[in-house]
Amino acid sequence: MDRPIDKGEGAQGSKKKYEVYVDDNFHYMDKSERYKLGDFETCEEAVAACKKIVDEFLEQGYRKGMIFKELYEGYIGFGEDPFIVSDDKKCFFSAWSYARERCIELCGEKNK
Repeated sequence: MDRPIDKGEGAQGSKKKYEVYVDDNFHYMDKSERYKLGDFETCEEAVAACKKIVDEFLEQGYRKGMIFKELYEGYIGFGEDPFIVSDDKKCFFSAWSYARERCIELCGEKNK
């Protein structure tokens, strides 16, 4: 999904390197529901912040015995969708892909 963001310039005139924004899966494509989580110095810090958002939703939603499909569909329907905006083309985070991996880990299923 393409998410154009005005990268704006910081107070010193330099571009911020890693910005994390968060969309709402429940309000898919509604930019008015988007918020900026923050600015990060490194790609690793930005990715960690994104993972934390996904993990918090999944850990709150998970119940013992829950199957992958139930948890994953709950996330893609109602969870937050963090993403990174940066000039660094190598820095990328897919919340849906990460959520898929985590759902498999939490539900103990090897296959979707």
